[in-house]
Amino acid sequence: MSASRSRLYRSGVLEQENLSVAEATRHLADPAVTLWLNLDAPTAADLAALTTELGLHPLAVASVLDEDHQRPKLVHYDRHSFLAAYAVRLDPGDGVLRASELDAFVTDRILVTLHRNNTADIDALTARWDSTPELAKSGAGFLLHGLLDLLVDGHFDALQALDDQVEELEDLVFADQADTTDLQRRSLRLRKSLSRLRHLALPMREIVSSLMRREVRSVDDTLLPYFQDVYDHVLRVTEWTESLRDLLATIRETQLSIQGNRLNTIMKKVTSWAAIIAVPTAITGFYGQNIPYPGFAQASGVWVSTLAILVISATLYVLFKRRDWL
Repeated sequence: MSASRSRLYRSGVLEQENLSVAEATRHLADPAVTLWLNLDAPTAADLAALTTELGLHPLAVASVLDEDHQRPKLVHYDRHSFLAAYAVRLDPGDGVLRASELDAFVTDRILVTLHRNNTADIDALTARWDSTPELAKSGAGFLLHGLLDLLVDGHFDALQALDDQVEELEDLVFADQADTTDLQRRSLRLRKSLSRLRHLALPMREIVSSLMRREVRSVDDTLLPYFQDVYDHVLRVTEWTESLRDLLATIRETQLSIQGNRLNTIMKKVTSWAAIIAVPTAITGFYGQNIPYPGFAQASGVWVSTLAILVISATLYVLFKRRDWL
């Protein structure tokens, strides 16, 4: 078995990259060594070999092999911790949130990341570590901080993209020729993406919080402020998510109100025109009776009925216009 990517730090200095798992584990006896191993789509045999080398807990291994996406979590075992988290990306075309699971085994000197089908941005992760080499002396906690920081920043980027799409939706609500079906469809997609992001981001608060507890060996005093910064970002993500969910609900309510107001306006106009049209209908119906009446069979009757139609219809039109019913 070989790791798709790996790194070996010795006394806080990057010494080697892209070692095989067998080569990397030969350095475990050296307390100055910190290892990162990355496995893409590991098989049961791969994990069995890794379990032999690192003493992984069988429940954690079973979680990795489980095809069903699990809730983000951090579980502490006797010899290591197990992290399940998600990298997310918003599809700008359809507004659908894409999420890929990333699991990790963490000890005080080893970080093993596992994902499927090359879904993790490993280059971005290594670049994150290279941007803070002064923290490498803190062991696997340094590697774990870079991983969590990258994931939370990804949540931020997806949330920013969602915010932009929600703003576009706001503008469309007040458009004169708004497509209500398209608005409803987009609103539903964005709401589903926000709900998904909330379910993936909210547990990160407990994950980072538990890592900052004094009894956890992964975080030393040097890294504590950096994990606090990640925790603050997680809080901002969760608060922003809730704010956008409320905003989407408000947009939906506003859309329904606008539709109701437009319908009322249309009904007023239709009713007003129906009242005007009813005047000539009523008068001509009266004069169409087969009984004698004033002006029957005389030209005056035609002039009286025509004049009545014009005067009453004009009066109703002016009255409705003043009341803004037309």
